[in-house]
Amino acid sequence: MQRYEFREMFNSTGPVVLPVIHVLDTPRTLRNVREVISADAAGCFLINHDFEPEKFLPIIRDVRAAYPTLWLGVNFLAVTGKYAFPMLGKLKEEGVNIDGYWADDARVDEQGQNHEAREIAKIYRDCGWNGLYFGGTCFKKQREVAPELYGAAARYACDFMDVVTTSGVATGQEADLGKIETFRKAIGDNALALASGITPENAASYGDVDCFMVATGINETNNFYDIHPEKLSQLMLATHALGKRVLT
Repeated sequence: MQRYEFREMFNSTGPVVLPVIHVLDTPRTLRNVREVISADAAGCFLINHDFEPEKFLPIIRDVRAAYPTLWLGVNFLAVTGKYAFPMLGKLKEEGVNIDGYWADDARVDEQGQNHEAREIAKIYRDCGWNGLYFGGTCFKKQREVAPELYGAAARYACDFMDVVTTSGVATGQEADLGKIETFRKAIGDNALALASGITPENAASYGDVDCFMVATGINETNNFYDIHPEKLSQLMLATHALGKRVLT
């Protein structure tokens, strides 16, 4: 997907903010979703950091029922698209429409031997679900990729997903600006998302990124699960400022 198409989809000139909510139960998740909506963020991702997908699915259904028009994405932790896309297809058959899926590992091979990534892409096409695929590439806690091969990995990734998605070295850690520069050069005008280390204070440094998927940087201090409204508000202001920079 071209970056201008991605930003137009969300009616945004600056990076699109999609807060990531680590879910525990439905009431707490809904409380955090309300903070997302109050801040006028574009939508959110839900992730099952603490339990298996089977326990996660009812929470997804509850959130969609409560907010039928919210842009809603999910990440099934430690599961690739090979298993996630069929689940998304079944949810759609139930009338539970999910807008985006984020995989920590899109199984992209920087050497070009992309048999798994190609298989996953076929499952994506055939599963009956038609949301956006955010594919983790050179991503935290996955197989390590040599920095000199970041560009190759990013270029191959464009063939298999809608939004090339990368991160810093760990949760809450800023991505090296050189890595982002390499990715942007490699993927040209394709959409790029960043899924770690964004804060209201450093957002201005990542103007080449089209989507901020953020949890730690907007959460309550020492709290893995709950959004801090003021931090999210400050991040929204920072991204609006980046958008104005684009317009000028």
